[in-house]
Amino acid sequence: MDKISSFTVDHIRLRPGVYVSRKDPVGKDVITTFDLRMTRPNAEPVMNTAELHTIEHLGATYLRNHPSAKEKTIYFGPMGCRTGFYLLLAGDYGSKDVVPLITELYEFIRDFRGEVPGAAPKDCGNYLDMNLPMARFLAKRYLDEVLYGIDESRLIYP
Repeated sequence: MDKISSFTVDHIRLRPGVYVSRKDPVGKDVITTFDLRMTRPNAEPVMNTAELHTIEHLGATYLRNHPSAKEKTIYFGPMGCRTGFYLLLAGDYGSKDVVPLITELYEFIRDFRGEVPGAAPKDCGNYLDMNLPMARFLAKRYLDEVLYGIDESRLIYP
C-alpha cells in the first residue's frame, strides 16, 4: 500500500506554521488542503480535546460566516494527532495566500467571549468537552509565535 502524502512529511523537523498539505483536482476545480500546525509534533504536548473541540467550533463558525471565505470553505477540523487543524478551501492557493485569513480567524478565537457556537446538547454530540480559556490561550500563542511575522520557514514543509 502506498504511503499517504501526510505521512511523508518529516514530523521530526516540522515546526508550527501554515503549510499546503495537498492540492486535489475535482473536475475543473482544485481543493487546497492546508496544514495549520499549532504545536511541534513529538516535541511538545499536543492539545487536549476540550480546547481542540472549542477551536473547531469557533473556527468552522467563523469561516462559514466570513464574507470572502464562506463560499470556498469546504472543511475546518482537527488533526487526529492533535497538533493542529486542516483547512480545505475550494481553489488553488499557496500558503501565503491564506495567512491574512488565518490570522483573522485566530484573532477571532483569541478575542472570543460568550457561549461557544454549537455547544449545546441538540447541536453537538460532545458539547460538554469545551475549554474556551485554553482555546483562547492557544490561539494567542499561535498568533504571537507563528502568524505575526511569519516567514518562508513556516510556509513550506521542511
